Amino acid sequence: MQKPWEGRFKEKTEKLVEKFTQSVSFDKRLALQDIRQSIAHVKALSQAGVITKEEEELLISGLLKLKEDVESGKMEFLEELEDVHMNIERALTEKVGEVGGKVHTARSRNDQVATDERLFLKEEIEKILKDLRKLRVALVELAEKTVDVLIPSYTHLQRAQPIRLAHYFLAYREAFLTDSLRFANAYRFADGLPLGSGASAGVDFPIDRFYTAKELGFRSVIRNSLYATAERDFILDVLYACAVCGMHLSRLSEDLILWSTEEFGFVSLPDRLCTGSSIMPQKKNPDVLELIRGKTGRLYGNLISLLTTLKGLPYAYNRDLQEDKEPLFDSLDTLRSSLEVMTLLLKGLQINEERMFSCAGGFTLATDLANYLVLKGLPFRQAHKVVGSLVGYLLEKGKRLEEVSLEELKEFSELFDETALKLLDPRVCADRKKTYGGTSKEQVLMQIENAKREDGLL
Repeated sequence: MQKPWEGRFKEKTEKLVEKFTQSVSFDKRLALQDIRQSIAHVKALSQAGVITKEEEELLISGLLKLKEDVESGKMEFLEELEDVHMNIERALTEKVGEVGGKVHTARSRNDQVATDERLFLKEEIEKILKDLRKLRVALVELAEKTVDVLIPSYTHLQRAQPIRLAHYFLAYREAFLTDSLRFANAYRFADGLPLGSGASAGVDFPIDRFYTAKELGFRSVIRNSLYATAERDFILDVLYACAVCGMHLSRLSEDLILWSTEEFGFVSLPDRLCTGSSIMPQKKNPDVLELIRGKTGRLYGNLISLLTTLKGLPYAYNRDLQEDKEPLFDSLDTLRSSLEVMTLLLKGLQINEERMFSCAGGFTLATDLANYLVLKGLPFRQAHKVVGSLVGYLLEKGKRLEEVSLEELKEFSELFDETALKLLDPRVCADRKKTYGGTSKEQVLMQIENAKREDGLL
């Protein structure tokens, strides 16, 4: 098959240029979307009277056979034809004859590729939303099992206040829920039809773009042909959602990496999801979590890559836009594999409840003692100073806060009485946090119920 522009040129394209400009090595991933789009476009051409009914039937029959070839791996993609669109047209022409050339009537590769990408992204986002739901379900299942497990929360990576472990898992569940909302929003922005915009100005044929949109399942029709062919905002939205989701996965990975060390000893990771050392026999390395953490940098880089590509482009289509696909494909693949592995790891996570509880007390209870004095009428700043002095005294004595006596408490404030000793239990302190969204058992159970309802588990 000749190149579509050969009528204009006197020289054949250099092989080096063909190799440098080709995109079929990666955009062949859009082949099924390109065929689906072409079928809808053929129907629109027939409806507009641009092709006959017989030509429509022949073209659709050829495209359906081509779909089978792609799905079975029989389709051959040629670099000299540059991209997936020209390869599909070439293969179609081989099946149905010269009438195959009519499939490109009233469209350009500019609006064609934008349509393929939007169709592809809608399918991929639906898969990611399912992956995210599986991860949230795994977190809720862990929360249900750990409602009565107490751990210290951390600020500045220093022990802060006691919380329920379930509260921690539910916090990440909230983060991944917001990720789902970001992807759902990206889906909405991708759900507009560019086809019918042509190269940049629209097309000369009486194509009903709203008919085509309905055939392809698009919610709307992009109403400006320049915008339709020039913009890749819908891809940026997906890359941003991937980057933020990757950041959440990375933070969760970091926590679990720390918690699995001997120094913390909070959790044990499944052996089948860890690796060993080539030199140190004792090692059990959290490589999966480290790779999730590391791959987040790729997700960031892909977003910045496309932002940088777009920032200097004049309207409308420029060949630079070919560079949108590899970052997109990489981000989608990277995120989906990371979500899958994290879900698997959480399902096999082993909790060291005793170790967690031993760390949940101590000076993490200090804030509750200060608040106790506030409830007795002391201004908070004074209460803070009193308990701070108490902490300094106990540090000098080498004692934990739970070991303090009532007599020692009264040395720092006469407002302390025997009821203050009840606060020297992390479970009691956690259950005092009854405000909406807090870590009390009552609130945590309500959060679990809400989460299960939101994900259709009730």
